[in-house]
Amino acid sequence: MSSSRILLPPSLIFMSTLAHSETALLNPDKNPFLRWFLKPTFYAQFCAGENPAEVRRTIDGLKGLGFNGVVLGYAREVVLTDAQTRDLATACNDGAVAEECIRDEIKPWAAGTMETLRLAQPGDFVSLKFSGAGRQALYALKNRLPPSPPLKKAIDEICDSAAGRDIPLLFDAEQTAIQAGIDDWTLDYQRKYNTNPGHAIIYGTYQAYLKATAVVLGSHLAVASKEGFTLGVKLVRGAYLGSDPRHIIHDTKEDTDNAYDSIASSLIRRKWGPTLNQDVAFPQVSIVLGSHNLASMVKARQIRASPESAGTELAIAQLQGMADEVSCELLTTRQNSGSESAKEDAKQPPSEAPRVYKYIVWGTTGECMKYLLRRAHENKDAVSRTRQGRDAAWAELKRRAKAVVGLA
Repeated sequence: MSSSRILLPPSLIFMSTLAHSETALLNPDKNPFLRWFLKPTFYAQFCAGENPAEVRRTIDGLKGLGFNGVVLGYAREVVLTDAQTRDLATACNDGAVAEECIRDEIKPWAAGTMETLRLAQPGDFVSLKFSGAGRQALYALKNRLPPSPPLKKAIDEICDSAAGRDIPLLFDAEQTAIQAGIDDWTLDYQRKYNTNPGHAIIYGTYQAYLKATAVVLGSHLAVASKEGFTLGVKLVRGAYLGSDPRHIIHDTKEDTDNAYDSIASSLIRRKWGPTLNQDVAFPQVSIVLGSHNLASMVKARQIRASPESAGTELAIAQLQGMADEVSCELLTTRQNSGSESAKEDAKQPPSEAPRVYKYIVWGTTGECMKYLLRRAHENKDAVSRTRQGRDAAWAELKRRAKAVVGLA
């Protein structure tokens, strides 16, 4: 369906209706027919599971293929419409409304995130989306305020648990309306937890399709340099093309590609470049490159293997169910490089190949609908790539069928 220009548009309309509906009839968690249709299709393609047992099976399967680990996220989130953004005028910090926010929004989000940390294993990452904490979080982020006391308590407990288990937290980027607030919170928590040189516990996310990203990231790198903490950087192309204002996004895909590759190059080399530039020493960084673009990943890998590499922590991740052929190519290259390095002089080892991860979310089918809608929109913008993946899977299926009858 995702590879068909005919089937995908009506599927998007259908999924958008489900993702934003508040009626029980259109809730997959309450309508067994919808759950029966969605869970083995869109849900199974992109999500890890609805409960700990399903999630662990998915993680074990991915690691069995050779992935170094997973980036695991709890699917609960809120995506604001323009009208909702304009109406977000009250803090929900007092009275019965505040109690409702804490009971129905902050506590479920915190419990789900803590369960995600328990499901993660050493070497994994956990993705954290602040909008899932509800109205108090959205109000504070939109107005660039500190988190409310109940929300701060929840975030502190999550970060303490992550630090205690040495499981890095990736603070997700979100809509532009609240991103500046997310950046403020991210820097505050990086100052507190990223005190180990070259090893970050807290990562911020930077979307290369935004024209301002190089300036924003450069300013954060400068802060880290002056204050002496490690900056955790997750670099992605961007995931809110359908909701962010068009004028703040690069005019062409080529501009976005050039920005992504140039920023990644500076980070891996720990040197300022034409896109990313400040007048201070380059700080310690830990890097996660999230990309489905094989050309960008090849360039990053080549820099990592060259004498220019600064040897920083570097992981590469793709979403579960998307660009799987890119992930497998990276796995094969990593495994081959490991075999080659074993034969080389131990006094001159090559730079460690980037670790390879899959990004997966977990939650009920209903909780995952907004996440699945974003994945479907991404496939709409990359139908040709999705079709290549479909054709590759079909060719492999035919090869295996021939092998069974001795024709391969």
